[in-house]
Amino acid sequence: MTVSKKQLVGLGSAAVMASMTFGAGVAMAQDGELRGNIRVVIGSTSTGGDTYQNSSIVVDKLAEQLDLNMKVDAVGASSAFRTLDRDPRGNTLMIFHDQSYLGFLYGVQGYENIFEKYTIGPTVAINPGNAYLVPKDSPYENLDEIIAAVGEGKEVRVAIQPGGVSEIGFSALKNAVAIEYPGQEDNLVAVNTGSQADKNQQLYDDQVDMIHGSVQANEQFTRLPEDDQKAMRFVWLTARQDTIEQAPEDGMGQTSREQLLEYVEPNVTVTMGDDENFTFDKEFFFLYNKEMDSGIVDQIDEALAEVYAEGEIQEVQKNSFFIPNFKPSDEASEYLKNKMSRYEEIIENIQ
Repeated sequence: MTVSKKQLVGLGSAAVMASMTFGAGVAMAQDGELRGNIRVVIGSTSTGGDTYQNSSIVVDKLAEQLDLNMKVDAVGASSAFRTLDRDPRGNTLMIFHDQSYLGFLYGVQGYENIFEKYTIGPTVAINPGNAYLVPKDSPYENLDEIIAAVGEGKEVRVAIQPGGVSEIGFSALKNAVAIEYPGQEDNLVAVNTGSQADKNQQLYDDQVDMIHGSVQANEQFTRLPEDDQKAMRFVWLTARQDTIEQAPEDGMGQTSREQLLEYVEPNVTVTMGDDENFTFDKEFFFLYNKEMDSGIVDQIDEALAEVYAEGEIQEVQKNSFFIPNFKPSDEASEYLKNKMSRYEEIIENIQ
């Protein structure tokens, strides 16, 4: 068969068009999935803290499930947000916790409304250890006595790190005093400090009456005899009762799960009014660049759903005193947005 030059040109054009169409299809498929090396930045600079530890557990399992090279990078909150802002491709993801929106509510520099600026990914775990402690020889036996003392005009000083997770429990306490003893809430005084070691030192030096701490960091000091300067005891864990009930039976250190349950509701309550009590679970979740392909969001949701369905990650998390808590992106976003709204009301009530 004889083919004219005109036909050859037509065939060539069709081949080029077909090639371009196929190439575009491949590109679109690639745009909807993670590929290459994935950097997961976290809102902490510590490689020894709970954010890094929890993120590493999750990212290792996710990388294995997706057969990708993924690395956790502890760059701190401000740097993590900036890095995420620059990468809509999906090669940079972020894991952080409630600080990401609490920092915004408290007006901390560098924090914006994450629900407007980013896409919220799935939740992955809870750190159930958020706690408040007093010296072992404190005159206050429990949190009710502290609230009553403040309500009766006694000044109670609380060491916190301002502007987030460390402060929200203090804000809730102050709000509870305002509800139960109107006009007395300013007797609960925040002593703003830095690290956990700094807060502990304030307690040792009798500069404060109570500190924000954690089960993981402070449980060791609850074992000391009362005459030891460093001896302290729990008066409140902010976690929900059903969160602590999921912790290992052995609890943490020498404090069993049953003992930890003594410090959560209904045994310890902090009112929010209208028969509602304050609780706070420190929850970890993914954040994505707003422009990242929705296919990647779905890919991570599906991969993590499979990881959690297998059940192995739950044991790893619990062995590190984390509570497994997988919610896919859409559910997580709505849940966390509602959570922020509840805490926003508390903060506004005491301003």
